[in-house]
Amino acid sequence: MKTLTKIFLSVLLITAVSCQESKFLEFDYYDGPVTEDQYWNLNSAARGQLNRGYTFLQEGYNRYGGAMLAAGSDEAVNSNLNSAVNIFNNGTWSSLRTIDDNYAINYNGIRQVNVFLENSHRANITPLNEVPRLRGEAFFLRAFFHFELLKRYGGVIIADRVFMTDQDLDLPRNSFQETLNQIIKDCDSAAVKLPLSPAQYGTGDRGRATKAAALALKSRALLYAASPLNNTANDATLWQKAAAASKELIDTKAHSLLASFANVFNFSNAAYNSEVIFATVANARNDIEINNAPISYNGASGLTNPTQELVDAFEMKNGLPISDPASGYSASAPYKDRDPRFALSVIYDGSVFKSVAVNTGVGGKDGIGQSVNATKTGYYMRKFLSDAASWNQTTNATVRRPWVLFRYAETLLNYAEAQNEAVGPDASVHDAINQIRKRAGMPNLPAGLTKDQMRLRIRNERRVELAFEEHRFFDIRRWKTGEADLGKAVTGMRITNTTGTPVYERFTVETRIFNERVYRYPIPQSEINNTTKLQQNPGY
Repeated sequence: MKTLTKIFLSVLLITAVSCQESKFLEFDYYDGPVTEDQYWNLNSAARGQLNRGYTFLQEGYNRYGGAMLAAGSDEAVNSNLNSAVNIFNNGTWSSLRTIDDNYAINYNGIRQVNVFLENSHRANITPLNEVPRLRGEAFFLRAFFHFELLKRYGGVIIADRVFMTDQDLDLPRNSFQETLNQIIKDCDSAAVKLPLSPAQYGTGDRGRATKAAALALKSRALLYAASPLNNTANDATLWQKAAAASKELIDTKAHSLLASFANVFNFSNAAYNSEVIFATVANARNDIEINNAPISYNGASGLTNPTQELVDAFEMKNGLPISDPASGYSASAPYKDRDPRFALSVIYDGSVFKSVAVNTGVGGKDGIGQSVNATKTGYYMRKFLSDAASWNQTTNATVRRPWVLFRYAETLLNYAEAQNEAVGPDASVHDAINQIRKRAGMPNLPAGLTKDQMRLRIRNERRVELAFEEHRFFDIRRWKTGEADLGKAVTGMRITNTTGTPVYERFTVETRIFNERVYRYPIPQSEINNTTKLQQNPGY
């Protein structure tokens, strides 16, 4: 990504002003030592215009002042009880009190790539044969930004051109289907112009869009469209389209699962490994550990605390859920013989981090009540954390890490879910899920599952495989299970040891509120106020 970054830094900055104060209508003009024609005659400026679009990609490590989106779902609690992420959980979310407000960000990203698309034909880009690929990158980014809006707000104003001040800019929202169609169209336009995988770029350009990334986005978008929130009639053809899109990517063999789940996020050795389809720039950083490591480790904040609900979702190593009497689960040794992904995702009492044991028991150095930042659930997040990162020391050892936006395991899960809903649990559904389970060290799913049983197993597989990766928050919404999954208390584990034998007690951490309206995000009221045709989502 070095090339991408250097080109962006070298480009002349374009002054942006707002039109009618509506973010999606922001436009650029060329004001300074060069004219517009001179600007597009500069190879670095033209490329920089496209690269500027990449800067609007967002990562989830530090989305809300150190909080992760996981704490807005049943995956986690944020140890900072005053964190803005709690707006998701306490019933105060509104168009005047927004959070994760991606409306302006994504429209600004769309604006940058639209400016490039409309001017690339006259830009002095060298070598000339790279123009189709660069346009493919722009189509992908435009599709990605539109999808980020679609999954939050539903149908939105389609920005498939550069809006000008002499046009009618008071526009209504397009429908969900119209917005989806635009996303799929742009994905298809991107796919035919882009190299298949990141391996076909030089190391300095890792992080650029690929055909595989366009297919992965298409797979995700069609899966969302087929899901109950958006497919109220349960039209089987929508599930078939989603399955076909995922299968198209699988059949390219451009990506594959890593041999070990432990290495998926081992970015110190391979920031862009064979499982990573598309990711943000890999920056040297240790804020992930500072924000999320247990509190006794160099003054870390321990913000993301997994819930007992997430912990319970990890099966026993024999493949049975802990609720099954035959599973071998013991309430007095609850972390023994669990799915290996559990220890790689969650820090629990007795875990080892940076070669030192973690103690989350009452009175322990990392335990509940030990400090204001201490875990509220008895757990800390393990996923993404690197033992190699250090802080509060004379010499900082930081690790270069991107935020992974698409990885191959999700594609397999997308396919399994869509194919199961379309035709039932055939051999290909079992194969897709079992590839992931085998990699994790788990046994195959049992034969003879019904469609409904397979649906539950697939949803649980997504929950544990993709934990903390910003899928669960949106999966619950597209499945329309918010009332059951989010409108209730979340729990933790309190561990006491006064007799030499630890006692494990589940307890309520906090009670949460879920309303029908929050299946969709509110459009910021400032946007509604500046137009006459833009309609708010119901309930806000």
